[in-house]
Amino acid sequence: MERDSHSEDSLSTMVLENIKNKLIHAFRVTGESREDPQDSGSTVRPVSIGRNFQANEELRRAQIDGAITWLRSELLEMRSQDLQLAQTLLGLNTEIQRLRRESFGGVEVEGEDQQ
Repeated sequence: MERDSHSEDSLSTMVLENIKNKLIHAFRVTGESREDPQDSGSTVRPVSIGRNFQANEELRRAQIDGAITWLRSELLEMRSQDLQLAQTLLGLNTEIQRLRRESFGGVEVEGEDQQ
């Protein structure tokens, strides 16, 4: 079961990295499309535009990283809840089997073992 958990961790990490890269690309394209090529002759210095764009890009990356961290924590919490539920269901199944054995007095259990 631990092996499955490790492979799920690897898969979820790969999925999250893919989402992160897509978001970064989408924000980059959005930021680049905002720049108007006709404004290249304006009096605004290109250095300050570059710095603003770089600062916005860093802010976007930080927001994306924060969202991915939140998603990762939510997925880990869901996995923990899944394990607790599985343990509860196994415990209930064991209790049901015990009650069946008690209610049939062992007669039915012997027949089930032979099948």
